[in-house]
Amino acid sequence: MLNLTTVMICSEDPQGLSAFYTKVLGEPAWQDMSYVGWQAGNGMLLIGPHSEVKGRNDMPGRIMVNFETPDVKAEFERIKGLGVAVQHEPYQPGGATEDLWLATFEDPDGNYFQLASPMPAQ
Repeated sequence: MLNLTTVMICSEDPQGLSAFYTKVLGEPAWQDMSYVGWQAGNGMLLIGPHSEVKGRNDMPGRIMVNFETPDVKAEFERIKGLGVAVQHEPYQPGGATEDLWLATFEDPDGNYFQLASPMPAQ
C-alpha cells in the first residue's frame, strides 16, 4: 500500500513562492538551505528549486493541491483578503452533495490550489 506524504512544487523562485505560501499557510514546519515545508493534516507541501523549472506554469489545471477545510467560504474570504489571485469563487461542483464546496486560487508561479470541504466518509 502506498501513502502519499508530500506534494512538492518546484519553482525558479522558491524563496518568493515560499513567502507566498507562508502568507497563506503560516510559518513552515521546517526548512533547510533550499526547501521549505508546511504540514497540512497528514501531508506536507514542499517548495524548492528545480533546474528544469522556468517561469510560470502554462498548464495550471493539470495538478491542483487541495486543502480541506470545514468552512470553505470563510477560508476563501481570509485568503482572498491576503490579495491572492482568485480563479473561482466558492461553488458546488455539478452533481455534488449540498455539503461539498470548492474554491480555486492561483499562486505567483501560476499553480492552482483549491479549498475543499471534507470528503464524506465512505
